[in-house]
Amino acid sequence: MPREFTYRGYTLDELQQMSMDHFIRLLPSRQRRSLERGLTPMQLKLLEKVKEYKSIMKAGQKITKPLKTHARDMVILPEMIGLTIHVYNGKEYVPVEIKPEMIGHRLGEFAPSCKQVKHGRAGVGATRSSMYVPLK
Repeated sequence: MPREFTYRGYTLDELQQMSMDHFIRLLPSRQRRSLERGLTPMQLKLLEKVKEYKSIMKAGQKITKPLKTHARDMVILPEMIGLTIHVYNGKEYVPVEIKPEMIGHRLGEFAPSCKQVKHGRAGVGATRSSMYVPLK
């Protein structure tokens, strides 16, 4: 039997029913201070879109456009659970499916902006020693 998700002793349903002020007190200090200062206009716009998408989903309608944002610094809140948000990484929008375990993290953590470097073999002329390698 799978374990029920809890965050700091509260179930997902309790978190979603909870007031924003009470939820903010549960977060780690960095996220808590960020939210206590207030949301930026970009974050407020994202939160409005999230509420709009949730209402569309409750009505049972099909969502045609993805929810896109540049707000990588937005803290993931319980009301975002279940949505797929496309987060901009500087080049493209990376789809991020919000799961309960992501609560308290920031959106940018799940859309890496740097690609991992994978080095291949050195090409001809890349080093001094490659001059003496016979070509096949």
